[in-house]
Amino acid sequence: MKNVTIFDHPLIQHKISLLRNKNTGTNEFRSLVEEIAMLMGYEALRDLPLEDVQIETPIEACMTPMISGKKLAVVPILRAGLGMVNGILALVPSAKVGHIGLYRDETTHEPHEYYCKLPTPIDLRTIIVTDPMLATGGSGVAAVDFIKQHGGKTIKFMSIIAAPEGLKRLREAHPDIQIYIGHLDRCLNKNAYICPGLGDAGDRIFGTK
Repeated sequence: MKNVTIFDHPLIQHKISLLRNKNTGTNEFRSLVEEIAMLMGYEALRDLPLEDVQIETPIEACMTPMISGKKLAVVPILRAGLGMVNGILALVPSAKVGHIGLYRDETTHEPHEYYCKLPTPIDLRTIIVTDPMLATGGSGVAAVDFIKQHGGKTIKFMSIIAAPEGLKRLREAHPDIQIYIGHLDRCLNKNAYICPGLGDAGDRIFGTK
């Protein structure tokens, strides 16, 4: 699919299988989410722009490539998206972090915004939106909408597990963004949960119910 990367890396698939297991505890679950985000991040950040800068090695001065421009912004969708942030920051510690707060209406399953804070100038940054689960796609579409309204241009969306329905909705609403998916699951159930899925990612990351 154009503009969509679905990972088949054995390490990512192994770690996703551990996430699915209902017996995986909070601490291990949280660590796995960070590890998967970092592994996915290697691919998602492949096209960051570089520029040659001069540095002094212990031997001599040399020109060497470093990330150029205003670099990177990581924007998690609260609250589950927070679990993926440290995985990206492990790759690019200088990245700025924004936040988008959305909650899902339990009846309509549609998202509602309650918070949006983005690094500035957002239009000069490559933006990684993180959310472990792409279910109906409503939150993903809304988050990208908000970022574009604030001037964001280069946007990538990263999710560990997606339902076909959510992926289709996000692609149709924002065909210009890059989407990175750890695994594409079977479908949504009547309650708009991904099947087979892994339950509520936010609750499992933070140990709540």
